Amino acid sequence: MTQQQDHIYADQTTAQIFQPSSIENPYPLFAEMRAKVAVLAVPSPYPFIKADAWLVTRYAEAVQVLKDNRFTVDATILNPEAGVFGQTAAEGAEDRSFLGAKSMVSADGAEHSRLRSLVAKAFTPRYIENLRPRIQELADELLDQVQAQGSMDLVHDYAYPLPINVISEMLGVPVDERDQMRLWSDALTSHSPESQGQLREFAMYVQKLIADKRRNPQDDLISKLVELEATGDALSESELLATAGLLIFAGHETTSNLLSIGSLMLLDHPEQRARLQAEPRLIPAAVEELLRFNGPIFSPAPRFALEDLELAGQSIRRGDLVLVALGSANHDESVFSNPEELDVARQISRQLAFGHGVHFCLGAPLARLEGEIAFTTLLQRMPNLRLAVPREQIAWRDNVNLRGLKALPVNF
Repeated sequence: MTQQQDHIYADQTTAQIFQPSSIENPYPLFAEMRAKVAVLAVPSPYPFIKADAWLVTRYAEAVQVLKDNRFTVDATILNPEAGVFGQTAAEGAEDRSFLGAKSMVSADGAEHSRLRSLVAKAFTPRYIENLRPRIQELADELLDQVQAQGSMDLVHDYAYPLPINVISEMLGVPVDERDQMRLWSDALTSHSPESQGQLREFAMYVQKLIADKRRNPQDDLISKLVELEATGDALSESELLATAGLLIFAGHETTSNLLSIGSLMLLDHPEQRARLQAEPRLIPAAVEELLRFNGPIFSPAPRFALEDLELAGQSIRRGDLVLVALGSANHDESVFSNPEELDVARQISRQLAFGHGVHFCLGAPLARLEGEIAFTTLLQRMPNLRLAVPREQIAWRDNVNLRGLKALPVNF
């Protein structure tokens, strides 16, 4: 197939893939794309990025892009005046990255290594495993609140509050300030003019939280990051703000969506749910399969080509934007047998929902632990879980990249 033909095909297909109508089920389009080409030209889904854009659809090329240092998340390498992920100040970067400085998500090289290593000290396997009793306690508390009434909105009552309470306790966010986080999270994923005020509020909140920890340090992650100021390996003020904001947002948003989408998938596949109830030892594997089968992230942070190169036969130019369709890669027939089937006993060693390479999700062990506990507790305590509304009434959030449900009413 010629590059010109690929472009024609891309125009027809990506007109659909980035539309809200494809949020719930992009997988038929992904399959169509993979069958045609591994890398195809797309219109940039980001209004603030003025560059030719490409979408990676197959597993091998996805892994290549995510680990190849010829692709970077740091747009300032190409344009020193660019903001985070390529925004300019005139396009709202000063609000959307209130953050001012880069976080580990938007930095590469030595800068990324330094930022990540400082946070990674608090995300050791031992530390995460030690959270197990508290996560279990929180899961039980949430279900205790709704058990007697026989129904709940699984998003509002369980999938959202569990990870926000976990990350808030880790970071030292007060209990009475956690509900506001949902509004700020929605604003962070929106590019509407209405979101700007919410973003400024979030920025001011994070600044206040850091100031409070500086005055009254406690046994939490933000206090530990602040305490690094006394060492020679500290975060700058703007880096601290960026990192704290990232941890508050990333620490709950995707896990919440994993729990809600995953629960819906188990309701859609009662035979798989029944198997998990009969064999709860399979739940860790089921978490991996739910992430592979219908994960919460369309694409990780956008990459920019640092030089002219060829990728799967396509000529990529320096500065081009490259997006990796994680859901498509996770359904690649050359890697996963019967990828369109949900199999909670599937043995997976290489799904890409957490990314790959140096930017592999730092919070993956925490998300896996929360998923294991949340699904185990839900299935054990509510074995007769069922939808409370017709399936077609389940609404998805209006965000192509961060996929999730608006609500999931259930009876039990």
